Amino acid sequence: MASILVVDDSLFDLKRAAHLLQKKIPESTIFTAEDGQAAIEKIEQARPQVVVTDLQMPRMNGLDLVVETRNRFPNIPVILMTAAGSEKIAAEALMKGAASYVPKRELSVDLVPIVVRLLGRAREKSQQLALLNSLQEARFAFPNDRRLLTSFVQSLRESIESRQIFQENDCFRITTAVDEAISNAYFHGNLEVSSRLREEDIGAFENLAEERRREPPYCDRRIHVHILFDEGLTITIRDEGPGFDPVSLPDPFSDGFAERPCGRGVLLMRSFMDEVEFNEQGNEVTMVKRIEALTSTPS
Repeated sequence: MASILVVDDSLFDLKRAAHLLQKKIPESTIFTAEDGQAAIEKIEQARPQVVVTDLQMPRMNGLDLVVETRNRFPNIPVILMTAAGSEKIAAEALMKGAASYVPKRELSVDLVPIVVRLLGRAREKSQQLALLNSLQEARFAFPNDRRLLTSFVQSLRESIESRQIFQENDCFRITTAVDEAISNAYFHGNLEVSSRLREEDIGAFENLAEERRREPPYCDRRIHVHILFDEGLTITIRDEGPGFDPVSLPDPFSDGFAERPCGRGVLLMRSFMDEVEFNEQGNEVTMVKRIEALTSTPS
């Protein structure tokens, strides 16, 4: 069943929008709130699939509600209802993450089709998450494409969050550790761009990485990822570079290590995961996060 939250400090406009949606989408559950602050509380309780909000409201206006919802509930789209003269603010809200907007004078014509379209996307997203939740083990072989790798990390985070076996803060920590490990495999493994160059000149570091991404043998290398969900998460990341001597890694918890521009990734990986082990060649790292460890209070 669809669930929609309507937010407006005008009782007349609130009832009008809610009645319109209930009439045209009879299978839906309609929640209401009188301002942005009350809307956030309702979202926390009911987790609606779509939020429809007025722009001008006390306590928290529609623009602030868009930003807060995007930050805390990124999978819930927000539609703005705008009055005449508020087009500039509506455009700003779209830039900050609103899914769409409807002028109040066009509410009876445009609101329902937009909500129906977003509900359809929400159902698709729910089905995708259900598929991700069914995943127990997976293997990937990624080319040296940073955008693709970023998309993978984001998808992994969604899968982890949807399982609801990890605390929210630990979901962030896990994906941060994975992102750092993949960055190491990309820059230092497959592309063989040294940490020393990054310390000396970050621009030269980025330029060299971009050059090597296009030329052999670097462009032919892959980043291999193995994921296993089994009483927690085990993820192995391997590059096709020459590797390094893991014994040569300095202690990430030693004094002054955190201030170094390089080595930060290893510190985050060891801090956020329960186990971090490199193979002898140094081109593969296995990280483990156990469920029981996730119940502890985050530091």
